[in-house]
Amino acid sequence: MTTLDRITFSPEMMGGKPCIRGLRVTVGLIVGLVAAGHTREAILKLYPYLEDADITQALTYAAWRSEEIEIPLVSA
Repeated sequence: MTTLDRITFSPEMMGGKPCIRGLRVTVGLIVGLVAAGHTREAILKLYPYLEDADITQALTYAAWRSEEIEIPLVSA
């Protein structure tokens, strides 16, 4: 089982939406950028404080949510 240690959530941040490493960057933002055709390199240039592994875990989390597979998350 994969652990998503870069995906955090807190009711006080971004309305409780899943975020990247406690930053104010939501999983939905990353998935939306990928869906819009942005490359990983372009996303990392737009958000230089993100890492490639953050994008991977955001996509993994989104896939998990669509398949409803149980993966442990880290609370912020």
